[in-house]
Amino acid sequence: MPSSATKRHGALAFLLAALSTVGPFSIDTFLPAMHAIGDALGVDAIEIQQALTVYLLCYAFMMLWHGAISDAVGRRRVLLVSTLLFGVASVGCALAPNLGTLLLFRALQGLCGGAGLVVGRAIIRDCLDGAAAQRLMSQVTMLFSLSPAIAPVVGGFLYGGFGWRSIFVFMALIGFGLFAMSWFALPETHPPEKRQALRFSTMWQAYLTVLGKREFQLLAAAVSCNFAGFFLYIPSAPVFLMRHLGLGPDEFLWMFGPAVGGIMLGAFLSGKMAGRRGARELVSIAYWMMFIAAAANLAVCLWLPAGVPQSVLPLMLYTTGMSLASPSITLTLMDQFPELRGTVSSLQGFTQTMLASIVAGVVSPLVWGSPLMLALTMTAFLTLGFAFRYAYRLRVGRASCLER
Repeated sequence: MPSSATKRHGALAFLLAALSTVGPFSIDTFLPAMHAIGDALGVDAIEIQQALTVYLLCYAFMMLWHGAISDAVGRRRVLLVSTLLFGVASVGCALAPNLGTLLLFRALQGLCGGAGLVVGRAIIRDCLDGAAAQRLMSQVTMLFSLSPAIAPVVGGFLYGGFGWRSIFVFMALIGFGLFAMSWFALPETHPPEKRQALRFSTMWQAYLTVLGKREFQLLAAAVSCNFAGFFLYIPSAPVFLMRHLGLGPDEFLWMFGPAVGGIMLGAFLSGKMAGRRGARELVSIAYWMMFIAAAANLAVCLWLPAGVPQSVLPLMLYTTGMSLASPSITLTLMDQFPELRGTVSSLQGFTQTMLASIVAGVVSPLVWGSPLMLALTMTAFLTLGFAFRYAYRLRVGRASCLER
């Protein structure tokens, strides 16, 4: 029978995964209804696209603060406030009479939406070390990764049955529900004696300390570029699926299902191999997977007609590699600053989400007109991610030689 510790870790993994779903649900649930929202509010496709871009920009900005604030006041308080405000912001989106009001409340959603992901990583490192931490992070990733597959399906169902405003009512229920779960079930893992003073000068110095380390810069850039290679397809999903693949607004699962299946498989493999294979070996295997996936994606675009399943299976292999690499790289990042794990998690999340914001607002609209351009851009981001990770390995290798 499972031990009490295993049960506790399982319950914690479920709760942290649920808190992390706020971000994906805020992005993916309303994708099937984007065109309808634009028509209802009297704006074109590019203007309604800014509802995603504004959310991501605010999400990225606040990621700089979630972790640092949790280092100062505790993890639990940050999550309680953020989930409550997210619910309020979602109600505002549901009642929005025009684009300006929608963007205002989407901005508030973004300010709250990343707390679960950032603070959750810090909670894992507060509780566990080594292979046990990697296993728990992999469990969270597996559970969390269900949400991008479920969200567009739920969004399509709600939009078809009750109209686009019901999507934001659903988000409000998520926010208030997570607030209640956190109030009753979330422990405080960062005791007062370990907290940093909440002063701007202290926080600024912590940011400079973390950002000034070249190893952090290289690994954070690598993770961000790896993620951007897949995220490119999320804001492009309405065009990619409905125009290029000929699917309907209730068939987004054809892309999100395989992609999320890959994320779950990669997280499962990461947890299974934790303690058996070194982090460097796991990340190397992951990059092989992603490069094979990128090559297959290009081959499909060049020699086969766009369609299901050939246009979406490479995405599944890519996300498997992306998810396999992510826990090892993330733990390596946080272990560089044991007393500033919240700050490190914030800065990593900020870096990743800022790049995603640029992808959503600028890159995706430029390339979503062609499946081949999407595949080429994925390959370019992956190549950049590999280059950053390779530069990190060279730097660490030189440092080891100097120490000897």
